Amino acid sequence: MPKERPLWRGAAFRLCVLSAALLLCLQLAVRRSWCPEERPRLPAVPASGRAVPQPRDAAVVPGRRRVTYVRSGRRGGRPGCCPPGRKTVRWHIELQPWASPTPSLNYEALRFLKYISTSQISCEHMNLSSLRGNSEAMKRPWSVCLDERFSLIHRLRNKQCRLYSLGLGNNDNQFEISMANSGCEVHRFDPSIKSAHIQEGQHLWYHRLSVDWRDPNPAIAAHKLHSNTKKLGTILNEFGHQKIDVLKADVESAEWKILENLILEDVVEQIGQLVFEVHIHWPGFEVSGNDSTVVRYWYSLLRELELKDFRLFHTYKDLSKPQMLLKKEAFNASSCYTLSWVNTRWK
Repeated sequence: MPKERPLWRGAAFRLCVLSAALLLCLQLAVRRSWCPEERPRLPAVPASGRAVPQPRDAAVVPGRRRVTYVRSGRRGGRPGCCPPGRKTVRWHIELQPWASPTPSLNYEALRFLKYISTSQISCEHMNLSSLRGNSEAMKRPWSVCLDERFSLIHRLRNKQCRLYSLGLGNNDNQFEISMANSGCEVHRFDPSIKSAHIQEGQHLWYHRLSVDWRDPNPAIAAHKLHSNTKKLGTILNEFGHQKIDVLKADVESAEWKILENLILEDVVEQIGQLVFEVHIHWPGFEVSGNDSTVVRYWYSLLRELELKDFRLFHTYKDLSKPQMLLKKEAFNASSCYTLSWVNTRWK
């Protein structure tokens, strides 16, 4: 007859099994606390924030996503804003509130005309004849501010000045010649000249280029274009110029859209002084809307300049031109004004 096992051996065996199971559970718990479950690792968002998808027919490792990022050369940025290193693209300027509770040409015109007729900052020296060795008189009121508190006078003295002049077949180039004789590097852009580039003297160049508010459509063959037109920002990049001390523009009503482009693309921040002839006898190229909307748009453009720290220091009302605003002989307005601004942050 088999000999019975003591009861304590069975209890001891069960206790060992329970202890082993408890120890295993403890080990698993400790391991999880120190080594969390591995999850798919997301790549750090690069400066550009843009992901380039892989081709659809590329081999993909099961269970693993492959994402390639294009890095930008610039870093930084404001938290909670656009991706670092990239400026927010603006497609339209911010329109100012209406001058009256309801849209009214009368109120819009009065506000706009008062704005372009009132200097925002005083400038004591605006005549190039004040420079030593320059006694030439100008036929047109192209005024630059030569006060000591702004950099233009110092850059002229150091022969480091650069001027861009935008024109359309205008023979009045006395201002450009005077600036070149004062030691400024002058580039005049005019699509009507015969040669692509002409140099006259040591500091004056002529370029057969028309500055526009858009670059040419690449789908249009070059020989079908009436002239070589480019945006000012594109020309600056191609010429390798980072700054313009003075930008003069007499472009026969294209100034509104060109100015809009300079503001939207922040090119205006690379300019020290603006001298623009503005035309108000009609809306201008590609400016649409009724009369009150057009004047509101003009006013909003100039307020954008003010937000960029440009201040109007000289205004000239041309009495030799038809006295009208949007084809109306009203408001005691001239169809043409010459306005000069200085960038108060320019260095």
